[in-house]
Amino acid sequence: MPPPPPAASARFPDAPPAPAERRAAVPRERPTETTRRLRPIPAAEPAERPVPPPPSNTPSVERPFVSFAQPETYDDDTARPRPLGSRTRLRTVAAAACVVLGFGLIGGALTGSWLTGDSTDGPGSRGAFAAAAELWHSVPVDQLFPPTVRGVGAGPGGSDRTWTRIAVAPDRGCKDAFDPLLRKALAPVGCLRLLRATYTDATRSHVTTVGLLFTKADAAAMTSLKARFQKEGLDRRTDLMPRPYAAKGTDAEDFGDAQRASWTVSFLTDAPVVVYAVSGFADGRIVTAPQPAADAMEPGATTAPAQAGLGHEAQGLADRVERGLRKTVTSATEKPS
Repeated sequence: MPPPPPAASARFPDAPPAPAERRAAVPRERPTETTRRLRPIPAAEPAERPVPPPPSNTPSVERPFVSFAQPETYDDDTARPRPLGSRTRLRTVAAAACVVLGFGLIGGALTGSWLTGDSTDGPGSRGAFAAAAELWHSVPVDQLFPPTVRGVGAGPGGSDRTWTRIAVAPDRGCKDAFDPLLRKALAPVGCLRLLRATYTDATRSHVTTVGLLFTKADAAAMTSLKARFQKEGLDRRTDLMPRPYAAKGTDAEDFGDAQRASWTVSFLTDAPVVVYAVSGFADGRIVTAPQPAADAMEPGATTAPAQAGLGHEAQGLADRVERGLRKTVTSATEKPS
């Protein structure tokens, strides 16, 4: 006979539980229950995030829903100003005092600058103008007249030029340094000191003297004389050419008045300085028809100075020395931050 089947186990019942037993785990809602409270959820089911209940028609029974907003702060656009605390008042008073003090300091500085006539030390100011007048004895000669000057694109057709210094004249006054007529034309600005140096080009066939005339004039006098030279064409007259510096024992030894071929004269208005340059041939040949640099540099010019590029020599070297002078003036007037 086969053995009898095993008895039913409590862990593995033979039949599923009755539906009434499963529903007993969750209590049913009674008809008399009117609140919005959540019914307890068995631990087996995942917890849900509570959500605010919708408004009810019975205000006395409904639980209010409260939210916490950001703290209110003072707003300039608010129609009704909010009261400020004592700390805010102190800060406002301190800020107002700082503003008043700042305006007082600025006004005092401006008034002092106006009374002294020196509002700034930047380039072009009265302080920089006065400082430039002292550079002739406070700046090394190699800074005013570098031993080698490079002129990128300074030659005819945009070619490069290199000039080598061969002589430096002792600093002196303007007596016998200019022709009598030019000395008379420069008299309104006076002569404080004259510095000169002579250069030769890379081929040693051209010589050029460049000069820095430090005047006694102010900015108004320099501007007036510059306007006169331009208006009357004095910078193009052959009887107002600067004289060269012919140093013995150099390539410029024979560079005299008769060898002057091209020249340029420039009046600075932000410094009491006249910058000029005059060029010629190093072999001492006489030039019968000298030409100002501006005309000798014109395209199609056929004169001897133009064909030899002497206009470019004078203008190019004068421009580079003038740029160096302006940088020196700027460095001398800059204050450490």
